[in-house]
Parts: sequence; C-alpha cells; structure tokens
Amino acid sequence: MSTAAALKPTVPQPDLTAVKQRQHGAWSSGDYAVVGTTLQIVGEQLCEAVDIRAGSKVLDVAAGNGNATLAAARRWCDVTSTDFVPALLARGRERAAAEHLTVEFREADAEALPFTDASYDVVLSTFGVMFTPDQDKAASELARVCRSGGKIGLANWTLQGFIGQLFKTIGKHLPPPAGVKSPALWGTKARLDEMFGNKASEITAEQRMFVFRYRSPDHWLDVFKTFYGPTLKAFAALDEIGQAALKRDLLALLGEFNHADDGTIVVHSEYLEAIITKR
Repeated sequence: MSTAAALKPTVPQPDLTAVKQRQHGAWSSGDYAVVGTTLQIVGEQLCEAVDIRAGSKVLDVAAGNGNATLAAARRWCDVTSTDFVPALLARGRERAAAEHLTVEFREADAEALPFTDASYDVVLSTFGVMFTPDQDKAASELARVCRSGGKIGLANWTLQGFIGQLFKTIGKHLPPPAGVKSPALWGTKARLDEMFGNKASEITAEQRMFVFRYRSPDHWLDVFKTFYGPTLKAFAALDEIGQAALKRDLLALLGEFNHADDGTIVVHSEYLEAIITKR
C-alpha cells in the first residue's frame, strides 16, 4: 500500500438500518398528513406531467397520506398506495373513502417493494422516496417494478429551495448521520442520471415551485413543530437553549423566503419534477 493510500482518511460507513429506524420514528411522530394535505397540487401536476392514462396500473411509493395516489385515482387509474408508516396509509385510506375512490393500500419499504418485476405502467413518488437512506437501492426498486416503456414520475425538493434549506438549517443544530447522502440530491438532474441512466430511455426534469401559505410565521412554526416529524424530533432532541436557537434560525429562514408583506406566509419552495421513461 502506498503512503498516500495509507494516510487517506477512512470514510465512515453509515448504519442504514439504524438510519431507517430513526426515519420511521420521525415520520410516525406528529401527523405529517396535516402538512401533506397542503401539497395536493403537486400530485395533480405530476400526474399531468406523466400524461397518465385512465386504466393504467399505478404505484405510489412512499405515498404519505396519498397526494399522488388520489390524483391518479381521480383519473380512473388502478392505484396501489404504499408507505412504511401505517398511520399515513390510514390517512390516505380515509381520504380515498371520502371521495369514493378505489385504491389498494399496502405497507411497504421503498427499498424492497413487494411487487413483481415490470408490474406497473406508472410509478410515482412526491417528496417521499427521496428520503430513503439507500438511494441507489430505492431507485433500482422503482425501475424494477415499472414496465419497459412505462414512466417513473418524481417530485423532489431541491437543496437551494425552501425545504432543502430547512433541512440544512436543522442540520446545523443536529448534524445528520455521517456518510448518509443528502435527500436533496434527488432534486438534481445529475443524481437522477446516475441512478436511472442505465435503466432509462429518457429522463426529463424541470424546476417547479410549490407555495406554502400560512397565517403567520408563528403559525407555520407551530404546525411544523407539532406535525412535521423531522422538525418535531429536532426540537425534542434539543435543550431549551438549543430550541431557542433553532427557532431563531427557522424564523430567519422564513423571513428570507417569504414573499408576503401582510403578516402572512407565502413561501416559494422549489422542487424538481422528473419524468423517467423506462428502457
């Protein structure tokens, strides 16, 4: 072994199983559906971008409370909605029942989907699969269950957008596990090319904007501290001084992104809408 190789620092290998368990705890806490429901328009726009057709077999991966699920079901598709948090599937089931929509709900890990190869015409995920610890494995699973010529439609937050910066801000107070890739990489065309390039005949990606609208900065903070698992867990892990510092930074971030001048919150949050056509 050369001297240079011997001196090269060892990159720590993350315990992805432990990371997934912590994520499960975070997304199971609070009630993500309170925030998730406000994102419904993203699921609708993604179905239009995919040019989804009535009668298609559609799989929604890491579906949360079912935004893309409902959008596809409203377009007369045969939809299966999956997530690894049963409580979120229950909320999606309630929404589908309220609209008299027929949807199959199944608990499933995005990194090990319980479906046969090429069993779906369209595979969707809105702000879900991007949070998997093993990104390459999750991407491989999305491609595996999609038929040749089928489409994978994704909506992923970008690093420079509001939610990307929200996680960056939280990370300053509670650093993420060493060696785990940033979820915001899913919001880059380069990373999508790496994960899907050899499985796709075409990958298109466009920057989109979702707008968070809340009554006030304090209202946004209260909702995210109470219902949004990652923020709830961050505050719970900090002492009183740490919580105050995180609150100051989050309110400063809101001020940076807020377009409203009437005391309300109108925050534009960039995301990447990607359509991958399976080879």
